Amino acid sequence: MADRWLLDSTRRAKAALIDTTVPNWARVGDALIGGRDNFEADRKAVRMLAAAAPYVSAIPVAARAFRQRVVRYLVTEAGIRQFLDVGASLAMSGNTHEVAQSLAPDCRVVYIDNDPMVLAHARAQLASVPGGAAVALDANLRDPAAILAAAAETLDLGRPVAVLLMATLSFVLDDAAAARILRSLAGAVPAGSHVSLYHQASDLDPAMSVAAARWNAMSDRQIKLRSRAQLTGLLSGLDLVPPGIMPVTDWRPAPDDPRFERLVPVYGAVARKA
Repeated sequence: MADRWLLDSTRRAKAALIDTTVPNWARVGDALIGGRDNFEADRKAVRMLAAAAPYVSAIPVAARAFRQRVVRYLVTEAGIRQFLDVGASLAMSGNTHEVAQSLAPDCRVVYIDNDPMVLAHARAQLASVPGGAAVALDANLRDPAAILAAAAETLDLGRPVAVLLMATLSFVLDDAAAARILRSLAGAVPAGSHVSLYHQASDLDPAMSVAAARWNAMSDRQIKLRSRAQLTGLLSGLDLVPPGIMPVTDWRPAPDDPRFERLVPVYGAVARKA
């Protein structure tokens, strides 16, 4: 499937979809870490979310450290050289391709998103090392077939792939739909592939439910929190890599990880397809 983003008409149509008056999840994440790629609506959302759940500001930092540990594990211990990262972020520095290619320059990474601002930033900043590949493609999480068709232009889906679903399934409110998406992506890659996710938790901090309700009242892209039991169900049929589904700060922590005074209410996991 050819990505039509580079066509002028497509780029203009996508740019027209950027609404600076409504908070956007990627821009809110950028604001939470002190970035510049956000607007007043996003900063207002940050203030409202932090008032409900003060520790929400720790989530992007903890989740980023988890992603980096996961990528290191996948490259150095699982031998993965191909990554399908569904749900890019505005920050490219220190993202999947940089970590993976710093360990194995031949790694190939496909980022998937349909947020026009995220895609524009990714395409402006993405750079692969020689021998590898890093591309950002426009596709919707709810269309796994389109994601896989686009990814197949860069990745060999006959060889093991790491499918990264970092916070993305939070935006799929229906549990059955979330399970179908995960099964479709995992089912299209061979044995030895891995699936990794992090997901905002419903059972680690009661304040998160208040924050989620506030977000859903102000945004048309609503989120759903899930429990450890629900995530266990989503990952059924795959072999969980020890230590299993854990708060992101507790999944194979590293000595140089950022430190937090409280539990960060986000679960993380890595699972292998046998």
